[in-house]
Amino acid sequence: MLKIIALIIFGICFSSCKTDEKPPNILFIMADDHDRIAISAYESYLAKTAPTPSIDRLANEGLRMNHVLCTNAICTPSRAAILTGQYSQVNGVYTLHDDYNSDTDNLVKQLQRGGYETAIVGKWHLHKEPKGFDYYNVLPGQGKYFNPKFKEIGTRWQDHNEGGEIYDGYVTDVTTDIALNWLNDRSKKDKPFFLMLHHKAPHGLWEYPEHLETYLENTQIPEPSSLYNNVNHGPLNSKKYGTSISLRNSRRNMVNQTANDKWPTGRIDTTDLSNNEKTSLAYQKYLKDYLRCVKSIDDNVGRVLDYLDKNNLAENTIVVYTSDQGQFLGQHDYFDKRWMYEEPLHMPFLVRYPNEIEAGTDNSDICLNIDFAPTFLDYANIKKPNSMQGESFRSNLRGETPNDWRQSMYYRYWMHMAHHDNPAHYGIRTKRYKLIFFYGLPLDANGAVADNIIGPYWELYDLKNDPSEMNNVYAHPDYADIIVNLKQELLQLKKQYRDEDSKYPLLEELRLASW
Repeated sequence: MLKIIALIIFGICFSSCKTDEKPPNILFIMADDHDRIAISAYESYLAKTAPTPSIDRLANEGLRMNHVLCTNAICTPSRAAILTGQYSQVNGVYTLHDDYNSDTDNLVKQLQRGGYETAIVGKWHLHKEPKGFDYYNVLPGQGKYFNPKFKEIGTRWQDHNEGGEIYDGYVTDVTTDIALNWLNDRSKKDKPFFLMLHHKAPHGLWEYPEHLETYLENTQIPEPSSLYNNVNHGPLNSKKYGTSISLRNSRRNMVNQTANDKWPTGRIDTTDLSNNEKTSLAYQKYLKDYLRCVKSIDDNVGRVLDYLDKNNLAENTIVVYTSDQGQFLGQHDYFDKRWMYEEPLHMPFLVRYPNEIEAGTDNSDICLNIDFAPTFLDYANIKKPNSMQGESFRSNLRGETPNDWRQSMYYRYWMHMAHHDNPAHYGIRTKRYKLIFFYGLPLDANGAVADNIIGPYWELYDLKNDPSEMNNVYAHPDYADIIVNLKQELLQLKKQYRDEDSKYPLLEELRLASW
């Protein structure tokens, strides 16, 4: 009798648990510094000028996310956050100069243990040898645009920018070639794959392939209104920091670069031009070079999507397109990233998965780069480890946002005044408000400028009434109660994400003094 009962129970379990569904493949395409307004699916003022039809396919055939935000808008820390599901203060990668400890657990190791064949091709930028990958072939450091070196698994690894074999061609094409070759020749085709296809472009200095020299040649790129007018953006009644397009806002600017032969296609003569004319000329040069790099990425994304179609992989492959952070494209007279302002903070995120995501939809929940790893693990049916601070947004992509989903996010940039003259800062962003505390201290951040202490000062933006962040209203009496509430919520987030100011007594002293 016991044997019969056991067989019945086994049969019920087998019939209810048995599934012929193979776990989905995951193709994670990430560019470097690709701002969402340079993707036409986001319907910005650049959409008609420089369309991206291949990347747009993912939005048309899947979903566009509108509020994916970066926890630390600089390349190496963002990549570490994506891989670990942790903030910088937890994974130890605060700055461009910090090494990621690849011996620790991460997304890829979890997937590999869960039965996935794993690979990364292209930009790695985490200094130490990639671990948890069945295959890797990555650029040393930033890599080069033309005839780039790649460091392939099985060869002697050298940290940072050292080592590698030269590949002839343009880096975006070569990266795609290597990735498609791996997909075609991979040895474990009985397993689902997780492929990180990570492009160098459109990172500066924006070198594009020769065949795109005439792309946009006779086109006037639309200008953001804030290129020339930023009266109340930034610290109230104080110096503007960061790097600018024009001559006005900083010692580092695009006008001087155009006049000093630092551009891929040579020097531009700015003699006898007014300052605004110089700014406009520098902006046009910057945007055209940038958008030509984007055009090459879009063409290569098309190649990859075509490969999936031809090899019957499209239906059961999750395809994500994103960037490690956003990028200023002239707004507020800035270029580069780093700031908590909207342009660098936002990451484009387009995802297609026909088995589960409805085509042509969008989502506006606040999601973070630390959520990527838990989400991919969720699709792979692997429980996220407790060490990950992010949350899966798989149900959000189905249009089923959890009732307790976050309503605010915490941001922190550590590299005080390094490279682009950005003060160290942290802050909170809700759907409507953004409160930023510029504490202006290097602390112990690797590479921060120790002898340049500024601030502290606060900024508040009402994103409903001022989506372009043109008016810092921190001193406006109408927002006094809102500021009190935001500061309390900010402290709660700092505690939740293990980044309390008590670790740095001087920082806590400055915050309390300015509170």
